[in-house]
Amino acid sequence: MTSTVEMPTVHECTITNCSYNHDGCRAYAITVTGENGAADCGTFVPLNTRGGLDRVVAQVGACSRADCVHNANLECTAQGVRVGPGSDGEANCLTYQTS
Repeated sequence: MTSTVEMPTVHECTITNCSYNHDGCRAYAITVTGENGAADCGTFVPLNTRGGLDRVVAQVGACSRADCVHNANLECTAQGVRVGPGSDGEANCLTYQTS
């Protein structure tokens, strides 16, 4: 039997050119990806079309950054995450910390 866990919420997203970010992140869940020290928001979509749900508290659905202190079995264990521009200017998980 499989049980679900509470997923951490996206507390803040400051990426203004993402289709899911209008009055907060409107994606049901985001995926954190990346390599070479970056924790990219894999859900970032730079289109003029607004996407997502009207009423939602976005969550972290999956995280492939196994080197993050908040990652346990590819699940995020942080209380919540912040998404914003990283050093490369891309949409990054700003809560990411290397273990």
